[in-house]
Amino acid sequence: MTTKPIDLDSAFLSLREVNAALQAATSGAFRVLNPGGEHALACGLDAAIEVTIDGHAGYYCGGMNKHASITVSGNAGTGCAENIMSGAVRVRGDVSQSLAATGHGGLVVVEGSASARAGISMKGVDIVVGGDVGHMSAFMAQAGHLVVLGDAGTDLGDSIYEAEIFVRGAVASLGADCEEKPLDEEHKAVLDLLLQRAGFNVDPAAFRRYGSARRLYHFSVDHMGEY
Repeated sequence: MTTKPIDLDSAFLSLREVNAALQAATSGAFRVLNPGGEHALACGLDAAIEVTIDGHAGYYCGGMNKHASITVSGNAGTGCAENIMSGAVRVRGDVSQSLAATGHGGLVVVEGSASARAGISMKGVDIVVGGDVGHMSAFMAQAGHLVVLGDAGTDLGDSIYEAEIFVRGAVASLGADCEEKPLDEEHKAVLDLLLQRAGFNVDPAAFRRYGSARRLYHFSVDHMGEY
């Protein structure tokens, strides 16, 4: 039997009151009504609850998430799912820049497109974007996966460490020390699982894989122009 969600209406409750109710919950499902693009909605959640934001969200929605499953039924602003630790954040529309910045874990899904620097300094989070990503996505990405079903902008994976990038569409250009790598069966298996978890029925063989060339790990005068 599905539990009816508890409604938190931002037309009558302050942002502080909405977030306090969500942060105090240890179980259950919640629906945030009339979000009106409020910033920092559903931040700092630390329990396995389900949250649906019924509209657009502003900056840093779902930031520092741990265990919770958050769905935005619209668009989200800068820094969505910033520093996510675990759980899941899904955006039905588009997101602005710095998606899941410094994310350590969990799954972030954007059904639309993401702007610049998606996955910047990611540290273990898995990100799946159904549309395009902007310039310098996965900049200084340390661990985790960025999957892009559309196109990627310029300087993809600039200064990348050990994160992996999979892109189905065109890549405008690769950043410093990022290169195309073979897409072996083991990589297809990882990618297939990520796509299934994100709800996309797409052939993993249609993607190309990118990662670190490992030339910037240690200083070399031969690569001075890349620093």
